[in-house]
Amino acid sequence: MSFKIKFWGVRGSIACPSPNHIAFGGNTSCVEVSAGGERIILDAGTGVRNLGHWMLKKNVRFARFLMSHTHWDHINGFPFFSPGFRKDHRFVIMAGHLSDSGGIDKVLAGQMAQPTFPVPIEMMGAKLEYEDFRGGDTFTLSREIKVRTAPLNHPNGATGYRIEYRGKSMVYVTDTEHVIGRPDENILDLIAGADLVIYDSTYTDEEFPSKIGWGHSTWQEAVRLCRAVDVKTLAIFHHDPDHEDLFMERIEREARSTWIGAFVAREHMRFNLT
Repeated sequence: MSFKIKFWGVRGSIACPSPNHIAFGGNTSCVEVSAGGERIILDAGTGVRNLGHWMLKKNVRFARFLMSHTHWDHINGFPFFSPGFRKDHRFVIMAGHLSDSGGIDKVLAGQMAQPTFPVPIEMMGAKLEYEDFRGGDTFTLSREIKVRTAPLNHPNGATGYRIEYRGKSMVYVTDTEHVIGRPDENILDLIAGADLVIYDSTYTDEEFPSKIGWGHSTWQEAVRLCRAVDVKTLAIFHHDPDHEDLFMERIEREARSTWIGAFVAREHMRFNLT
């Protein structure tokens, strides 16, 4: 059975539908993982809209959402996730940062409440199941799929995920802020030896000092972390909306010259771990 990853949204903070965001994509965070017959959706930014249309065409009626956190750019595609309105569909939505503040169902319902959205979540005909856990927990999605989690350093909390299947592993780490000169031990433990790490690279090291406290990291820190614990491949992810195509092309050249294991994630890019 295959272990495949597809990027449906790679942008951070806000969607960027402009001529200057074509090469890398303007939709916000959404990554699809297919492994062992299971379909896992990492975050529900605006990229989940196109994923939903594809799922209807392929008659995919069940998936699990693993939410990194619930800031708008990671959930505002959910009200436009078309399979969610089909009564013969079922989705399990999981989050690791809301156990003490009402749960993931409360947040998703809240963003669809009037006066900010005209269609309440109750209008979504699919069976929606909600599961809250705590960052740091480990659980299984099937006999062969194991998920490890870790809390991340982000305002209001966030969760990183490591998905393991048949000896292969991928890690999703966004949104998180590093401390200069102090590698995050939680992240190092989560990503150690992974085949693919998708990491919050919103800023560059040069930009970072003026953004401390905003909850994000840099592609250079991603490279440092991955090289320290023998990660095979790094996907630079969660691109700043002000980083247009020419800027992202420069990052791609610099990252590849720094470490051959790094690449910049693009919308619709596929990655196969088998």
